[in-house]
Amino acid sequence: MKRRLIFSTALALAALPACAESPIRPPSPPLTYDRLGSLMQVSVVDRATGRELPIYRYRGEYWVAGRPGSRYAIRARNAMGERVMAVMSVDGVNIVTGETAGVLQNGYVFSGGERSDITGWRKSDSQIAAFEFTSVGNSYASRTGRPADVGVIGVALFRERVPVPPAPPIVLPQRDGYGSNREMERRSEAPSAVAEAAPAAPAAQSRSADSALGAESAASAKGGLARPSPSLGTGHGRRETSHVGHTTFERAQSTPDEVVRIRYDSRENLIAAGVIPVPPPPRWPRPEGPSAFPGSEMGYVPDPPARY
Repeated sequence: MKRRLIFSTALALAALPACAESPIRPPSPPLTYDRLGSLMQVSVVDRATGRELPIYRYRGEYWVAGRPGSRYAIRARNAMGERVMAVMSVDGVNIVTGETAGVLQNGYVFSGGERSDITGWRKSDSQIAAFEFTSVGNSYASRTGRPADVGVIGVALFRERVPVPPAPPIVLPQRDGYGSNREMERRSEAPSAVAEAAPAAPAAQSRSADSALGAESAASAKGGLARPSPSLGTGHGRRETSHVGHTTFERAQSTPDEVVRIRYDSRENLIAAGVIPVPPPPRWPRPEGPSAFPGSEMGYVPDPPARY
């Protein structure tokens, strides 16, 4: 008898969800990432918690939600087995030189597999001014007269040029009646003349790349979002110790091999714009009017109260 009771209870518990009110299926979660990039994996880290901020993809762009007053870092890890140069910008400003950002400016060089947290504006070989989320008006870009591109982090990545070994010497054949030695020399010199003229083309490509990136930034600034609260920028925070060295790096080409672009704003603004979806309603909403199952606890039918 006791065994039959346990079996019956298990059967009732298993059958209950099929008889209960149909729940409202929550919407699919947004597509999020921890980091972006193939040559180099890039993420944004909240320095107070040490956690990477989730990156939301919305209408072809990537977003992170910042908190006003919190410090952050750009975390980058070289995914290649060779050196890679990263030219980084925040709010349209080069974080090393302070110039209005361009892809052919100075940046950081990462060895193969190296990872580092870039925590602020480079002030010297030993100090930085911390990145911190703040109001647009208090951002470093706005305070230096460049507010148009506030709200974006950019990383332009370059591979290193590999030195080409010298060609082996050409051994000229003896004169055999089919042509003079001078004709053979002219034939061997022709390809090297084309190779010398080829590097002139990337210079024009680099100018077009800079203008394209600038146009894209201007278009994004004009696009705008529905903002219930003030938008965020990146301030010029307190000084911190951060040592770097100097090296030389020759780009394999004058246009970036990859560009990572991450936009940011407050969580409230991203929710209002639809970037971060509103949390779904409760799984078991109470229907209007009387409920068929007002209680939520599993149990048995209790005895009725005594008549007298």
